[in-house]
Amino acid sequence: MAVNKILIVEDDPVQQQRLREILQSTGAEIIVGANGQQGINLAEQEKPDLIFMDIVMPEVDGFSACRQITSGADTKGIPVVIVSSKHEDADRVWAQLQGASAIVGKPYTDQEILDQVKAFS
Repeated sequence: MAVNKILIVEDDPVQQQRLREILQSTGAEIIVGANGQQGINLAEQEKPDLIFMDIVMPEVDGFSACRQITSGADTKGIPVVIVSSKHEDADRVWAQLQGASAIVGKPYTDQEILDQVKAFS
């Protein structure tokens, strides 16, 4: 399966831009949401092949958005990679319980992000 469409859900414009720049090198179409609720809506509308999701965001946090996406009838097959400064063991376990496929800690390298794309391709 090729990753042709990637959704970034991140409220920090600097992090949004950094992820976008890294992911553009994959040739995939990049869509961006600024909070968890936008992430849920965009996942349902756009059906991306992969989602990179921050945890700490206004309105709906990343864990809650991840849970809704990975349990939704139309979106449950979409892998969600949590990208967050919260990446202690407890956060990793909680992320998996919410349906996340992987977790990448901030700060991250370009390669760590690209490795996730490769893992789900």
